[in-house]
Amino acid sequence: MPALQELQRKIKSAADLHMVVRTMKALAAVSIRQYENAVRALDGYYDAVELGLHAVLRDHPPAGRTGPIGDTVALILGSDQGMAGRFNEAVLEFAASWLQRDAEIKGEVKCWVAGEKVAGGVEERFGKVEEFFTLPSSVQSITASVQEVLVRFEQRRRQGNCRLLLFHNKPLTGAAYDQQYELLLPPDERWLREMAGRKWPGHCLPMIAAPWELSFPALISEYLFVTLFRGFATSLAAENAARLAAMQRAEKNIEELQSDLQARYHALRQTVITEELFDIISGFEALGGAKDRAGREHEK
Repeated sequence: MPALQELQRKIKSAADLHMVVRTMKALAAVSIRQYENAVRALDGYYDAVELGLHAVLRDHPPAGRTGPIGDTVALILGSDQGMAGRFNEAVLEFAASWLQRDAEIKGEVKCWVAGEKVAGGVEERFGKVEEFFTLPSSVQSITASVQEVLVRFEQRRRQGNCRLLLFHNKPLTGAAYDQQYELLLPPDERWLREMAGRKWPGHCLPMIAAPWELSFPALISEYLFVTLFRGFATSLAAENAARLAAMQRAEKNIEELQSDLQARYHALRQTVITEELFDIISGFEALGGAKDRAGREHEK
């Protein structure tokens, strides 16, 4: 009986765990949808910013880099929560590989991190984390996180010219994800030249009222905001995709464990019932034998 009770306890624990995993699967699926919707909602605004840059750069092509570039700031987006498989390890390996091959690095590499779970890995690979950011918990709080990054980077730039790189995971089809790199500042010169050389999508050419010295920095600021917002949103979508995949694997393992526990429980219960029946039969036979012996004694 103690073995049966232990199996019953394990079956109940597996059922409770199965319920938790199913709940986490549902939450991950809902979160993926809201972050992907946020990214799609930005597409129109991002196109408008690109058109603005195109209009500004038509008459003022990029003149190339001005001044030396000092340190490189690598902003790595990870996760605050676990149960997401190799989500953090994958982006760390990607960032380390990219930084080793980056020929533009002249000074030191300073790591900025968003996410508790990835911070430890960054310290092991790159050393001390210079700046830490708490990941937004919803689409509505991404804006505050992006503004905090931009404010701190502006303070960092006052100490000298530096580059800002962004590393994060992005969702693919299904529950898969991949890694992405983006050069945020200074703007990629090839991208700016390509932007200046595009054909304007319309018959009426644009007119920019503000001077180039005001319009170009303002548009670059908007470009930075949109790109960082999309980076946070896609990273959070990829995190939930990774968690969904992990929960699907966990659910399959739990269902297999439940089937195994149920089979063991039924087999053990049948064994216990059989043993009890043997005990009853043995007792009945022993009682019948005792009565026969008593009857023979009485006849004598």
